[in-house]
Amino acid sequence: MEFTLLIVLFLAGTCLSLPSQVSPNFGARRQRSYSEDIEENQTAMDRIIDVNDYQGVFSVDGTNLREGDIAVSGRSQKNCFARSCLWTKSVDGNVYIAYSLSHAYDDADVKNIKEGMELIEQDTCVRFVPRTHQRDYLDIQPKTGCWSYLGARGGRQTISLQSPDCTGSGVTVHELMHALGFVHEQSRADRDKYVTIMWSNIWKDRLRNFEKFKTNNLDTPYDYSSVMHFGKYAFSEDGEPTIVPKRNWNVKIGQRLGPSDLDIMKINKLYSCNMQ
Repeated sequence: MEFTLLIVLFLAGTCLSLPSQVSPNFGARRQRSYSEDIEENQTAMDRIIDVNDYQGVFSVDGTNLREGDIAVSGRSQKNCFARSCLWTKSVDGNVYIAYSLSHAYDDADVKNIKEGMELIEQDTCVRFVPRTHQRDYLDIQPKTGCWSYLGARGGRQTISLQSPDCTGSGVTVHELMHALGFVHEQSRADRDKYVTIMWSNIWKDRLRNFEKFKTNNLDTPYDYSSVMHFGKYAFSEDGEPTIVPKRNWNVKIGQRLGPSDLDIMKINKLYSCNMQ
């Protein structure tokens, strides 16, 4: 099915579903044990792909996950245009995002999730606050897999952080940034200047996870170290790289430590934070 995507929310994406054909053995493709520790170079997105693949998580609300972890609303097929998908900024200059945490999380999960929140809060005007009466809020649940909706949708908005696979601070930051309105870094319109997508190495039923979108990049450079960047071997069919940096093949792409300096800059630009 052909379609045209126009995305003008700064580094944010659209909420239209992308149908895909899922091979029956897709969940068995990767040989990694999911009880093992995260590998040294595994990015947040690598972890997310592993968990969602292993659990067979391909759709939410009856529509397919985009790019591996972006949920699409079954009730709303509208695009996220301009600033319509941003969380509301308070008169004091901060963006307060209410959240609730499932009681099913243990102390370690709660600690890790809150650490992810704090990594975003440190140098931005975003503040995550426990929900009291707010109508619009993030409902963080240990559902199956790791996924989030894109931007502010209004009302209760679910983020799935399966315990314990998705509750690490890096994965938490990744999914929270989707909720803030950011798509993956290699989806930006100018990505072909910086990386080469090795189409022949990608599982054929996952090619649409590598589409690029027409984005306003907030006048920021391409960020190989963004927590929102796919890893070099994302959705690899044969163990060969699917994303290769141009100019320097050895540049590390993606990570799981938290938002990069440019990730922080983008949040501040998107939400017009006045950080001293």
